[in-house]
Amino acid sequence: MSFQTFMKEIEKGLTAPFYLFYAQDPFLYREAIGAIKGLVPAAERDFNLHVFDLSTPGDEPVTFAQILDVANTASFFGGRRFTLFIGNPQKILKKDQERLAGYISKPAPDSVFVILHNGVLSKETREKFRALKPMSLDIRESEIPYWIKQRAGMKGLEISDEVSDYLIGLVGPDLGLLSAEIEKISLLGKNRIGVDDISDIATGERLYSIFDLANALRGKDPEKVFSIYKILRATADDYSLIGALNWQYGRNLSARNSRSENEYLLKVFELLNKADIDIKSSGRSFPMEYLLTKLLRLQADQT
Repeated sequence: MSFQTFMKEIEKGLTAPFYLFYAQDPFLYREAIGAIKGLVPAAERDFNLHVFDLSTPGDEPVTFAQILDVANTASFFGGRRFTLFIGNPQKILKKDQERLAGYISKPAPDSVFVILHNGVLSKETREKFRALKPMSLDIRESEIPYWIKQRAGMKGLEISDEVSDYLIGLVGPDLGLLSAEIEKISLLGKNRIGVDDISDIATGERLYSIFDLANALRGKDPEKVFSIYKILRATADDYSLIGALNWQYGRNLSARNSRSENEYLLKVFELLNKADIDIKSSGRSFPMEYLLTKLLRLQADQT
């Protein structure tokens, strides 16, 4: 898990003189920025932490040469100086790439230069900046249960696999939403957490969870399906609900399934994927209703 590797580097204090981190998940991207800033004591941040955010236009444009000049400046208070370049490395000009290569060959002592990119890093760019050892922070969906347990552990909580599965089934694989749920659970005042402990606090006033939606689909009950969806969409976007449904149906995959069961699940995943693409491309919510209708029809054809 790349984010786990990143956190281990954070625990060691980012001992290398330069890094290149990138993440497609905005939550992990923001977490990485916060973790790096946290390495500098609050009393030293005005002197030993310099953040250049080129991802959003600023009032006073700064050149890459000026950023490297800051990285080359001696640190104060005997601590280490952190210089963060937040932006797209693919847009760094050739002349600035040459300047960066010169810095990499002779980095400033007690200085850490970090490039952070929110988005995909092309293979060509990874190769171009291979001296920085580019590291993806993104987490594969199969690693999310482990991430949940690690995240809970940071709050002093011990949770089971059943609890992590319950949370994912409830809010989907969105890390930001899962982190918010873990934060609420930490307020219970318990160390060992079970499903019964969190069912009320996690669902809040939603009354229904993604479990209920999946059960209504399996029960071929259109009225209940759309009633539950109407309630769920008030607190979760369609993208998260599709991810949660994908997780729910994914739990039914088994080598012991019959051929017809696996063919049914394959059709389900195809529908979920198409709806996901439709929502991202159109920005409208109607594909979700269309998806639920198709899932109901598919379930009816299955039995």
